[in-house]
Amino acid sequence: MPLSNRALQSSAVSAPTFLIPALPPLRYGASDRDALLDGPSASAWSLSYSKRLLDLSVALPVLAIFGLPILAIALCVRLSSKGPAFFVQYRVGRAGRLFRIYKFRSMTFVPVQSGPTLTRDGDGRITAIGRWLRKLKLDELPQFYNILRGEMSLVGPRPKLPQYAGIANMPYRPGITGAATLAFRREEEILSRIHPTQLDSFYNRHIRPLKARIDVRYMCRATFWSDMRLIGATFLACLVPARTPAVFRNAEMHILAFSPPPAHEVTTTNSFETAN
Repeated sequence: MPLSNRALQSSAVSAPTFLIPALPPLRYGASDRDALLDGPSASAWSLSYSKRLLDLSVALPVLAIFGLPILAIALCVRLSSKGPAFFVQYRVGRAGRLFRIYKFRSMTFVPVQSGPTLTRDGDGRITAIGRWLRKLKLDELPQFYNILRGEMSLVGPRPKLPQYAGIANMPYRPGITGAATLAFRREEEILSRIHPTQLDSFYNRHIRPLKARIDVRYMCRATFWSDMRLIGATFLACLVPARTPAVFRNAEMHILAFSPPPAHEVTTTNSFETAN
């Protein structure tokens, strides 16, 4: 069943709507896992020094004003569960370069990462304090340091693990928030309907290409005012519960209904963090 791009307008707080030109086609190689959007275009604003100046003018005050709260949250994370306060992981950035992203750790710590890298709603690996941090998006606060370093922007596609990157040779910086981030802010609820052994397959077939298209469509027409509206919508979305995107909520059962695992199968659950 083809999945509609109407998911962009399905959340309780919708991303800004624009007249968007046709996209370059998705390039499918040997498998859906290799699907990428090649050479996406970008608006003048998305690549401008003005946008970078805006990023710095927001990141510096946020880090200054929230410096003590960030330290307090880090202390709470460190004392409430075993492991470091911060989660550091390599993600794909501008022009395909890898960089280290910083978050507050919201999941149980293991020295060697194992188990699924995608997180579902109700995942037992999420700590008690991590559940609140993720709900209010406070786990993303350390990424203002990534903005300061020039690795991220306020608005852009979310930085992905290499195996989940959906946009090839991205000409703009990844962002703390973006059009697809807002549309799929209940992605974990969608994935909760999928059997753990099918998570990667489902994500790469249905969610990854759709999120990439939403982000590319936004970034090729982004302006200062559209970014401001998206930032405001993101702030409201952190306070207002969202619905699951209708394209997945109303999907036919043969997409979401996977066979149960064999009785002897045990799913590894001691993963360190997620791909989101």
